[in-house]
Amino acid sequence: MKINLVPQRRDDALVLFCNADVLTINGQALDLSGIPAGGNMPLDAVSCGWLASDITRSANGDLTLSIILPHGFIADPTTQAAKAVLYPVAIDVTEEGQISLPTYETTTSEFS
Repeated sequence: MKINLVPQRRDDALVLFCNADVLTINGQALDLSGIPAGGNMPLDAVSCGWLASDITRSANGDLTLSIILPHGFIADPTTQAAKAVLYPVAIDVTEEGQISLPTYETTTSEFS
């Protein structure tokens, strides 16, 4: 499974788990096993406010989707969210369990 991350200013947290073709987003399980090879599930067919794209399955069976990556409010205007959150790289999920996400700790040195 490939997860593209779309950064967005939000105060809530995101927790992802993967178990085969079931992706759990903040406790909401999405069973993606019904998407056939070469198929597509439109964004509006899934009731999940964290999704930011359609969900596709390639001909070889790999799933690809985009999820919103929140970064919290920063009270100090001299700091910014971590670069890993503002410019995230896609995650290739290869193991079951909790999916590691970039943290949104603030920093000043990364951008100096």
